[in-house]
Amino acid sequence: MSRTSIAQFVAENAEKTQNHGLFELESDRVLEVNLGPAAGSNTTMIWMKQGAMIAYTGQMKFTREGLLAQGLGNLLKKAVSGEGASLTKAEGEGKLYVADAGKRITILALQNESVFVNGNDLIAMEATLSKEIKMMRKMSAIASGGLFNVRVAGTGCVVFGTHGRPLVLRVQPGRPVFTDPQATVLWSGNLTPEMKTDISFKTFLGRGSGESFQMMFDGDGFVVVQPYEEIMMQSDVG
Repeated sequence: MSRTSIAQFVAENAEKTQNHGLFELESDRVLEVNLGPAAGSNTTMIWMKQGAMIAYTGQMKFTREGLLAQGLGNLLKKAVSGEGASLTKAEGEGKLYVADAGKRITILALQNESVFVNGNDLIAMEATLSKEIKMMRKMSAIASGGLFNVRVAGTGCVVFGTHGRPLVLRVQPGRPVFTDPQATVLWSGNLTPEMKTDISFKTFLGRGSGESFQMMFDGDGFVVVQPYEEIMMQSDVG
């Protein structure tokens, strides 16, 4: 049986300060957020997924995003979707540690760009970025849990999580990419996916392929999928 002393355990698993800015990876599953001058950052506030905080040092204040913070339209979308897109404002000075169900974390730097993120996979974002809940065109997307996503735009970092290593698929004009809505994590902001359905009489008899709903991406951009079909968990509005 493998054994380790307390000193060895602490040394091997202690936090690793890298001073890479506001967001840095403490590990591939834990995000470190440096808030305030004492932590080496000029930023004192970020948005994070509700319930994602696992630890912090220093002085922190957490405020749940208000029901009308993004307007009545987004409130109604949240009420219908219940996809866990509720965010919490974290502000103060110190080090904040964030994680989400053991997901692998990616920090994506936007330079006056936009991406769409599955609301359940959005972990954190800089306050300099705008966010807006978007609805898929076809209501049939409800059946696969992919009806609502969050458009993040501007200049700053957005952090998302995936079950396992993400796969980036290039989308080119005339060469569409089809994905499972439950495995689709993120796509470039210039793409507008369409829901493709393949429902037949066999589907209703339980003899279909089990792949009755797909997202079709066509144009010039990219889409990110994960090796996992994520069932959206219902959450209260906020």
